[in-house]
Amino acid sequence: MQSASDRPEYPAHWEADVVLRDGGTARIRPITVDDAERLVSFYEQVSDESKYYRFFAPYPRLSAKDVHRFTHHDFVDRVGLAATVGGEFIATVRYDRIGADGMAASAPADEAEVAFLVQDAHQGRGVASALLEHIAAVARERGIRRFAAEVLPANTKMIKVFTDAGYTQKRSFEDGVVRLEFDLEPTERSLAVQRAREQRAEARSVRRLLAPGSVAVIGTGRTPGGVGRGLLRNIRASGFTGRLHAVNKAFPGDLRELDGVPAHRSVRDIDGPVDLAVVAVPAEQVPEAVTECGAHGVQGLVVVSAGYAESGPEGRERQRALVRQARAYGMRIIGPNSFGVINTSPEVLLNASLAPELPRAGRIGLFTQSGAIGTALLSRLHRRGGGVTGVTGVSTFVSAGNRADVSGNDVLQYWYDDPDTDVVLMYLESIGNPRKFTRLSRRTAAAKPLVVVQSAGSAPQGHAVRATRLPHTTVSALLRQAGVIRVDTITELVDTGLLLARQPLPRGPKVAILGNSESLGVLTYDACLSAGLRPQPPRDLTTQASADDFHAALSGALADDTCDAVVVTAIPAIGESSPGDAELAEALRSAAAAVPTKPVLVVHVELGGLAEALSAATSTAPQATGSAPPARGTTRASDATTAPTAEPADGPTTAATPGSTTSGHRAAAAAQPPGGTAAQPRTASAPAPQASDPQTPASEDSRLIPAYPAAERAVRALAEAVRYGQWRRDAADPGRVPEYEDIDEKGAARRIDGLLARGQGLTLGADDACELLGRYGIRVRRALPAPTPDDAARAARDLGYPVALKATAPHLRHRADLGGVRLDLADEEQLRRAYAELTDLFGRPEELRPVVQGMAPRGVDTVVRAVIDPAAGAVLSFGLAGAASQLLDDMAHRLVPVTDRDATSLVRSIRTAPLLFGWRGSTPVDTPALEELLLRLSRLVDDHPEVVAVTLEPVVVAPHGLSVLDASVRLAPPPARDDLGPRTLPVY
Repeated sequence: MQSASDRPEYPAHWEADVVLRDGGTARIRPITVDDAERLVSFYEQVSDESKYYRFFAPYPRLSAKDVHRFTHHDFVDRVGLAATVGGEFIATVRYDRIGADGMAASAPADEAEVAFLVQDAHQGRGVASALLEHIAAVARERGIRRFAAEVLPANTKMIKVFTDAGYTQKRSFEDGVVRLEFDLEPTERSLAVQRAREQRAEARSVRRLLAPGSVAVIGTGRTPGGVGRGLLRNIRASGFTGRLHAVNKAFPGDLRELDGVPAHRSVRDIDGPVDLAVVAVPAEQVPEAVTECGAHGVQGLVVVSAGYAESGPEGRERQRALVRQARAYGMRIIGPNSFGVINTSPEVLLNASLAPELPRAGRIGLFTQSGAIGTALLSRLHRRGGGVTGVTGVSTFVSAGNRADVSGNDVLQYWYDDPDTDVVLMYLESIGNPRKFTRLSRRTAAAKPLVVVQSAGSAPQGHAVRATRLPHTTVSALLRQAGVIRVDTITELVDTGLLLARQPLPRGPKVAILGNSESLGVLTYDACLSAGLRPQPPRDLTTQASADDFHAALSGALADDTCDAVVVTAIPAIGESSPGDAELAEALRSAAAAVPTKPVLVVHVELGGLAEALSAATSTAPQATGSAPPARGTTRASDATTAPTAEPADGPTTAATPGSTTSGHRAAAAAQPPGGTAAQPRTASAPAPQASDPQTPASEDSRLIPAYPAAERAVRALAEAVRYGQWRRDAADPGRVPEYEDIDEKGAARRIDGLLARGQGLTLGADDACELLGRYGIRVRRALPAPTPDDAARAARDLGYPVALKATAPHLRHRADLGGVRLDLADEEQLRRAYAELTDLFGRPEELRPVVQGMAPRGVDTVVRAVIDPAAGAVLSFGLAGAASQLLDDMAHRLVPVTDRDATSLVRSIRTAPLLFGWRGSTPVDTPALEELLLRLSRLVDDHPEVVAVTLEPVVVAPHGLSVLDASVRLAPPPARDDLGPRTLPVY
């Protein structure tokens, strides 16, 4: 055993906050000698049955020896962890290293016995599963590779904890005890189990915030006005279905009600549970409010108070203290500096935000980090004629503010299987964990569209962001690879979101254009070409076209197999609410309803009532018998017949197909998910969504035709839908990571370990780089140093003529445009002449660092790079070599590991890709060889995260084969991979 002098200090990095199965939080930390009283108190609250399961015998209390043993650890051979809530233990786990004889041992013994104890009141919350993940990570760090556990057969809950974890295990039964042995190396199944648990837990933690049964507004002013009083008014006006309380410590003792709401001086005075507290007091009073909420058992907080990280270093520390305090009580926080949250579900009807009105109910989930942007988006989605009408509205809205705790990742986990949300719109000023966001985005986008605006500037002061070396354009490209529909403005966010919410995805890029305005049709045609679509020549119906003409033309276009989408251009009849406009709207609706698998968009010049007619619900279907009257604040279909005229800067209008409803809040008949069955309130056990057919509209009864005031806006939204539809089809078959028999993975690992033994980070020399790459089948052409003309001549004789003479000084490397390269030198005379020219132009040989290299077959010069970014992970990049590509930033990127389909698309993603495929009569080059090179390099950096950067430049791709002319490799200890470790909440 280790002596006290060489034992490690308290391992603070093992501390972590975790989300439990029910959505609450707990803190996991090492047990120390100071925890004796906590341990005794914890044990006293455990039932006799649970104690029996732990010790295999009646064990009513811990002896002093037991307490000493369970609180004194060396954090190497004996480790104990505790899960705490409110500072008190709710569960413990410990391991003791053992040898082959089952007795206590030290390293190099790599097995340990593990045992758990969970308070009965907290069993079933997933505490033991979370503790197992963390104790396993600790054990791996300390050189333990295998756990053994002995469990009584009747202790089925604990047996299930072990068997469900996904580790490779053995099970035996002896002397009335089940013995489980399992390896601690993560497996695909254990990671899948961990991520499924993460999704369920984080989704439930958000649901507790968005669907509370009771809400307390802390900081409600005694007089009208003020933020707290406004929040209380908004919650009341929205028709909140739960219990509402007003809280202010300055209330008179005899005040019982405020605006008809029960009034209290403290949350503790409320009789009954409080699920959500909306905190609107000055920042210096927030800690007291949080303490009271924690003591009362409040489940979550929305903190609208400002004065935190956005105000500077002092506020940042105040924000960190707020998160620590809330998590200590098992609460999650939205905010601080939040605009609030909204849930339009008829079971909830919550407007706990600063928005004065509850937005129209619909199937769009909206997340924003900025309160100002949130206000603008809600306004656009609320105004009829300027945004969504009828059932196309908001399901839930979250303003994260400073994003101190709940982030976009958490809300994505919730929306992933939320049956009330079909489309997700997000405005992100920063991404706290790009690696996780990319993973969640890929999974979400496979089930429902995810549209994102990401700020290109630096993160706001209130946001903690992991450092990344990747340019903004690269991050955007990686998001697109994950299925994110990346747009640049909130106008595009709304335009695209509305199209995706109520139209099917196009099957391809072929677009039919028809309408009664030739010039508007031509503008639309040009916009389609610019957006990469394949438009058919516009069909001009002339200005004399009737509604029947539009109906016939649209029906014909939709029936045409060579058409994937239709854009209708229209100049409406002059005059408000003219019969012609209503007749035209009905003609378009009826034609579109006959072919529900192709999207239809309208581009109109707003001279009359067409937009109003398109946005009006004209259902002739009978109302469902026995339907409940609309809740407070709802808008019936009959109330939606007039709307203000939209300005071009506002969002598109939408037209309902026959049979749709437009009540302001979802009724049972209007809240239908894909497939047409009535949506049920999502419960904690709701199954994961199944990816629907991307060509199927969300619901025939609720399909709307979006109408845009400008051709380029309509076409831009359509182009995004086309790209997303193609991504969905490609994602169904992502390809495979091929195996290559000539790859020497173990040899490369040994070589890397040997090289890293020289130092913590180093750029390899040419020989070492070539050897390492060669173990993965990547051959680099030899380049021999030529410090003198005679050395150059000897090198050329060794390599064989013709040769190239290149200067490799940093300022000349890969800069053929500066004249530092001489090619096709056929003999020694030409070589010596070229050597003299280079030294005359650029200086002495020791400054030029000239090398001689055999000539490669002619082809296209390209560059291949791989880098491990601490925030985003391993990224593979490809582009053509040269100044033009650098100037245009024409590089394509993929996350590692790259599949064969990824490699194929990567080569074709750059704008200059035609140069590889025979542009202007040139000979096509060997792109399969290029794709294999990409796959091999991807395997190298995926297998060996110590390879933190590789550059292959230039890679000359010839009609047959390719040549890597230069390579640079950098090694370093790999950055931490928190996505492979146990579940934890981020610490900002």
